[in-house]
Amino acid sequence: MFTYLTEHTRREGAMLEEYVATAEGTQSKALAYLVNLLVEDEHRHHRFFNELASSLKSEAELSGVEPVIPRLDLRLVDSADLLATTRRLLEHEQSDAAELKRLHKELRDLQDTTLWGLLVEVMQRDTEKHIAILRFVADHAKGN
Repeated sequence: MFTYLTEHTRREGAMLEEYVATAEGTQSKALAYLVNLLVEDEHRHHRFFNELASSLKSEAELSGVEPVIPRLDLRLVDSADLLATTRRLLEHEQSDAAELKRLHKELRDLQDTTLWGLLVEVMQRDTEKHIAILRFVADHAKGN
């Protein structure tokens, strides 16, 4: 697992360099903008893989060093408060999802002339990710 994580990080580093070169080498402002969005995501992915590898190493070596990615310790939080907060945040995210869906439909006529619809679609996916994270927390809070 450690070898896979470190190898993947190395491969992603090469891909990241190609993205950066593409963004810097194009005359198209739209392409540079879009590729730089990918660069931001790749930086985050690179960080995740490094943190996964570091945490795995900390756990395997039993060094006593806290892993970068903490263990699931939601039991330290009052489960009723956590569930109430999580439900409130889920409602906000679900409301955002509905608003973004409506906005995406309104931008259909501009899909061939602007990046706006694509950006709203990306935000929709981010909102789906936020909902997944909050559901994970809620599911684990119930087990406290």
